[in-house]
This record gives sequence, C-alpha cells and structure tokens, in this order.
Amino acid sequence: MISYARLFETMKRKGVTQYVLIYKLGVSPGQITRLKRNESVSTHTIEMFCRILGCKVEDVMEYIPDTGSESVSDER
Repeated sequence: MISYARLFETMKRKGVTQYVLIYKLGVSPGQITRLKRNESVSTHTIEMFCRILGCKVEDVMEYIPDTGSESVSDER
C-alpha cells in the first residue's frame, strides 16, 4: 500500500494548509481527497506536491507492505 501520511506531515511542518493548496495554488480538492484516502494518483500529482513543498518524493509518500502478501524475494 502507498501511504500519503508523510505529505500531510510535510505540509504541517512547512505551514502549508489545504486552503492554500486549493484556493491559492489551484490544486484540485479531488486530488487532496484521493491522497487522504491513500488512493492512486499520477506521478504528475506527486511531482506537483514536491515542487510546491520543495521536498523529495519520500517526504510525500511511502510504501507499506501488506501483511501476508508475498514478494519476489519470498519465492526463493
């Protein structure tokens, strides 16, 4: 699962509110909703947030393995 919790932590740390994103920077409220729900978003959206916040991808998102799911390394 991809988690966007880091995005909201980064926003808080940098003092950027959802209001600023939507009404001053033109970010779609739908994009913010998708991120809150940890739904898929495009790499363009991730890039936009990195540019706006002046941060790295890992400050926006992280991969959290699902418990019980297999990976390629588990098949060895």
